[in-house]
Amino acid sequence: METASFQTLLDTILFIVIFYYVVKFLARLFLPVLAKKVVEKASQQFQQQQQNYQNQNAAQNQTAEKPKDKKIVGDYVDFEEIE
Repeated sequence: METASFQTLLDTILFIVIFYYVVKFLARLFLPVLAKKVVEKASQQFQQQQQNYQNQNAAQNQTAEKPKDKKIVGDYVDFEEIE
């Protein structure tokens, strides 16, 4: 069984620092590209939703412009209240 030594502690700390700076460097390279793609995708989804909304409104306006046939259910009978 290995025992902890000063050298292994320094190796671990060095590994953590190197890992931190590598991740930081890669994040600076790839985060702007990733963020741009996310914004573009959100923009496309927004445009698609807007187009669907406009198409639905156009369809509703076309159906609303058609005159509706009134159903004749019966004759209206005016009544008088009897006391």
